Amino acid sequence: MLGLLFLILFTPGVSELLCTSSDLELSYTFCDSTAHAFMFNLTPCSVRNKRVWKAALTWIPRSDIHFLKIVFNVWYDGAKALLWKELLCSGADDEYSMCGTLKGETLESTFDIKGSRIAFPKGNYSIVVQGFSDYSENNMLICLNFTMIVKEDAF
Repeated sequence: MLGLLFLILFTPGVSELLCTSSDLELSYTFCDSTAHAFMFNLTPCSVRNKRVWKAALTWIPRSDIHFLKIVFNVWYDGAKALLWKELLCSGADDEYSMCGTLKGETLESTFDIKGSRIAFPKGNYSIVVQGFSDYSENNMLICLNFTMIVKEDAF
């Protein structure tokens, strides 16, 4: 089953279903109280025997993206499971196409999420993805709160 495709002016606080299948349900909300022009697509909508998820992102940022630090916080059944930080754009010799996107421009990107090679145990996951425009993590560009429900053990 293909993931659902959304391009909306998002209403803050309302959960949007990204995809659902017999073994996975994935939804998200924005962490802040501001509306966003945003689309995220994920395929396949499954955690069974998949090595890579394919993701597509369309977003109109509210500020320039010369610097972008991404922070992932993952909780599994209420316990913190992972904290991962990655510098995607530093303003010099950036390898990602999103780097240099200006405020109001449409950012379109496709990428692989290779973390799906992990066998996710059955349970509830909360994944907070934050994007910052500075090293100190004071200037947040975007914040998404994903809820992932794995309905059956993948192993």
